[in-house]
Amino acid sequence: MRGMRRPFVPVMGLALLLGCGVGRAQQGSMAMQSAAAAPAKADVLTITAAPGQRAVFTPETFRDLPHQTVTIFDHHTNANETYSGVPLMDLLAKLGVPNGKNLMGKALAQYVVATGSDGYKSVVALGEVDPEFHPGQVLVCDAMDGKPLGAKAGPFRLVVTEDKRPARSVRNLVSIEVKTAE
Repeated sequence: MRGMRRPFVPVMGLALLLGCGVGRAQQGSMAMQSAAAAPAKADVLTITAAPGQRAVFTPETFRDLPHQTVTIFDHHTNANETYSGVPLMDLLAKLGVPNGKNLMGKALAQYVVATGSDGYKSVVALGEVDPEFHPGQVLVCDAMDGKPLGAKAGPFRLVVTEDKRPARSVRNLVSIEVKTAE
């Protein structure tokens, strides 16, 4: 009798362990699904600088902000494109992000992650965003050649002027997050 119970106990133990493992895997998968952020709305731009420091823009609210115009050469279209938008640093400064003379020390370890509605991401160092620190311009644009951005590129697009290729220019921009390198 005893000999028969021993093989049964390890087999039952293994079955229980496997069963618990499957349950945990399923629970973990469900947790990841529920924790995953819902797809961002393509017509809203959310800028997050730190917990509690957040701004949300629609094309209507963004249109009222002071704009600047830049012209870049786009190798994909093989043409100059003139964009109108708001300097990213102006938007970040309203959320308390260090800029100008205050951009030094630990603040230089900060960077911006720009995300498009398709999941495309681009990173720009905070020093590159500040016009007092870097000669290029980084704008959040809502118009090209005098017209609102179309469905393919807008309603918002990140434009980085000093790049040789527009790879960091994010179309259909839905979120901008300030993070710190560790």
